Amino acid sequence: MDATYTWELIANGVVLGSSYALLAAGLAVIFGVLNVVNFAHGALYMLGAFAAYFFIPLTGYWVGILLTAATMALIGIVMQEGLLRRLPADGAFSRTMLLTLGLAMIIQNGAIMLWGAGPRQLPEDSRPQGHLVLGDVIIPIGRAFIVVVAVVTLGVLYLLLSRTQVGRAMRGVSQNPTAALVVGISPERIGRLAMALGVGLAGIAGATLTPVFTVSPQMGITIVFKVFAIVVIGGLGSVPGAVIVSYLVGMLESFAGGYGSAMTQSVSVFLFMIAIMLVRPQGLFSTEVRV
Repeated sequence: MDATYTWELIANGVVLGSSYALLAAGLAVIFGVLNVVNFAHGALYMLGAFAAYFFIPLTGYWVGILLTAATMALIGIVMQEGLLRRLPADGAFSRTMLLTLGLAMIIQNGAIMLWGAGPRQLPEDSRPQGHLVLGDVIIPIGRAFIVVVAVVTLGVLYLLLSRTQVGRAMRGVSQNPTAALVVGISPERIGRLAMALGVGLAGIAGATLTPVFTVSPQMGITIVFKVFAIVVIGGLGSVPGAVIVSYLVGMLESFAGGYGSAMTQSVSVFLFMIAIMLVRPQGLFSTEVRV
């Protein structure tokens, strides 16, 4: 076994895990606070990638990422206020699944109508240039930036959820919206914030991949199922669980693809999910307190 090749697989696993962590954390926040299974998450990830495709050449990499995050957060607020909050309380869980599934199809087909079905790539002069050298491992700087953005973003999210009054309010709403309202917490306001955070994180995940890979309207189809599997393995609504499992899955896929085949890599996360569900159906990090 070549040690350099192993370290390259580890580096690739960290990059994959960082991208998955941004997506999975957003999905976990939305489910943890709003009890909404957001099937549009992959389509929103794709929208974030396209937003960065247009923003980055105009503003540069870092400003483009920030503008993408703000744009997607605004879209999340519109989704919550214009669609999800208006659903009747009776059967809301199944209604939100159907609504977000339909929304995903609308977003994807709308993107095909606007930008075509073919892949697009960011112009060479708009991509981060250079490499990060770690011993014998050479990492393109665009991939390294994915890890940097994920670590900073998830660190800020952790501080928000664990160290602020807003985070405590989000946990209160996730446990008992009625009791939260009695003590002066607005579930509607917290719901808007949760959706903005979740969709913003999906947008950041898409934006960080734009300088590294091609973007297309179909790019969110496969990844959304992987991210759902990650959230289930971690424990529905557990943000720390989603993040930890994201990096585990990133490593699993990297080594499965490196020493196996593309098919092995594709199915590894779902085999992992099945194995965990057989021994711990509630997920690895499930707790009574969500978020």
